[in-house]
Amino acid sequence: MPSSSISGLVSGLDTATIINQLMQLEAASQTKLISQLSSAKTSLNSLQTLNSQVAGLATKALALANGSAWSPLKATSSDASVSTTIGKGAVAGNWKVSVDAVATNHRMNFTDTAALTDIVVSPGTTVTLTRDGVSTSIETGDGTLAGLVSALNQTENGLRAATLKLDDGKFALVVTSTETGEDSRFTLTQSDGSALLGGATVTDAQDAAITIEGRTLHSSTNTFTDVMAGVSLTVSPTAVGKTIDLSVTSDNNSATAAVKALVETLNNVIGQAQSLTSYNTANKSSGLLSGDPAVRSLGSSLQGAIYPTDLTSLAKFGLQTDRYGKITFDEEAFNKALSADPAEVAAAITGPNGFASRVESVAKAASDSVDGTLTSAITGRNSSITRLTDSIEAWDTRLALRRTSLERQYTALETALSRMQNQSNWLAGQLNSLSSSSSK
Repeated sequence: MPSSSISGLVSGLDTATIINQLMQLEAASQTKLISQLSSAKTSLNSLQTLNSQVAGLATKALALANGSAWSPLKATSSDASVSTTIGKGAVAGNWKVSVDAVATNHRMNFTDTAALTDIVVSPGTTVTLTRDGVSTSIETGDGTLAGLVSALNQTENGLRAATLKLDDGKFALVVTSTETGEDSRFTLTQSDGSALLGGATVTDAQDAAITIEGRTLHSSTNTFTDVMAGVSLTVSPTAVGKTIDLSVTSDNNSATAAVKALVETLNNVIGQAQSLTSYNTANKSSGLLSGDPAVRSLGSSLQGAIYPTDLTSLAKFGLQTDRYGKITFDEEAFNKALSADPAEVAAAITGPNGFASRVESVAKAASDSVDGTLTSAITGRNSSITRLTDSIEAWDTRLALRRTSLERQYTALETALSRMQNQSNWLAGQLNSLSSSSSK
């Protein structure tokens, strides 16, 4: 708030400095609030960072609990033309897979050619698309070849229409199904059922086909999902006519890596929670979130997740807690247990009652975007920051008014002293005049 003052013109006092010093005393409460706001923002940032880490832990733990990050087996193909993916439920074994055919699109190559502006739809401007015994009318607009192509390429038709420009400048129409497999077969005719563009050469769609153990299997795509328990195959055109050896064998490495990655992430979060809530005896300082119950309980809850509900130990699977509260992972013990009984290890680590599920449950309860304990703590700190900010802004107004008041008071003082000095000088002048008159 702009103001003006006369600084010591009469009194000789440095009123500007006096006012500034008085304002520092007046602003002591606001200064304390500003310090509290800075501390609150720092704590909020630490809390938000921790919450993000816990959310990442929940995602990783859920993937392992669901089995998507767990694969104690691996599937291999003897030829790159057949790729494999493996999931939960796979069992070890060897198979020979003969690839008989790959899935193809249905195609119609129309006989008659035309210019793009020629009318090719007659009678009317609609054509009939028939697929699996069901007929649908397609409006082509002006009935020209260009209009027909545009209408056929609408997404809901499941077709891909294209024209080929020939030597004579006219165009041939080729229409292909967007999906593969026998179910994608279709016909296109005029609305009265007569041939469109003189009829077409048809390339029938077909399903992919493979033979395993003397049995032929079909797929509308080139992927055979769960053709064996937990194993899917994808064939390519170069695989046709080949017999591929498929093997599903033990793969401790991927399972070990998945558990190790979860333990590392878990320990990072536990360490961060401990650091934020610990007390440093050396410099007698507390962590930024030492008074936050949500953070304090998070660390202990994550440590407790290593114990099954029956309070048994996971030590034989290589998982223990050390004296510092961190989770240790013995890869050698884990691999030994996995080789001896994969199902037992999988039950202990994955599934609804496994180690990963317990970690996910604790992490989600803390980081859930709606009612997570850390989320609630963040909401509370944001509210506190808002209140502190409002209080500081209110103090800005209050202090500005106080400064204006002080400046007016000291200006009034200087003005009053100036008037008194002027009166004193006048009186002195009058007295001097009287003295001069008397002496004459």
